[in-house]
Amino acid sequence: MDYVLVAAGVGAAIVVLATLLLWRRLSSGSSESKRAHEAAQEREPPVELGETYEFGVTEFTDHHSGERVAVGKVEGFVLFTEDVPDAVSEGDVIRATVTSFNRGETSADAIFEGAA
Repeated sequence: MDYVLVAAGVGAAIVVLATLLLWRRLSSGSSESKRAHEAAQEREPPVELGETYEFGVTEFTDHHSGERVAVGKVEGFVLFTEDVPDAVSEGDVIRATVTSFNRGETSADAIFEGAA
């Protein structure tokens, strides 16, 4: 009977530790994202309106316009690129022209120009 109580106690302790570790990992990820966003607000964008840049597509997302856009970075600066053909995949290198900055100039919108 004592073994059952000890095993239950050890099992409960493992569940609590696992929960704490998971919570810490999730909160550290959001803290890292917040720090990156704050740093982006303090620097000048490394891109200019009307200029074309080459970068790798890191992911695809739905933009506020409702269409699928490619996400990539130029010197750590996020570009949301519209009008990307369906044949483009994550990891592909593309060229895009910057059309506008978001509020705070922490990211920008761009139009697809072609594969690099």
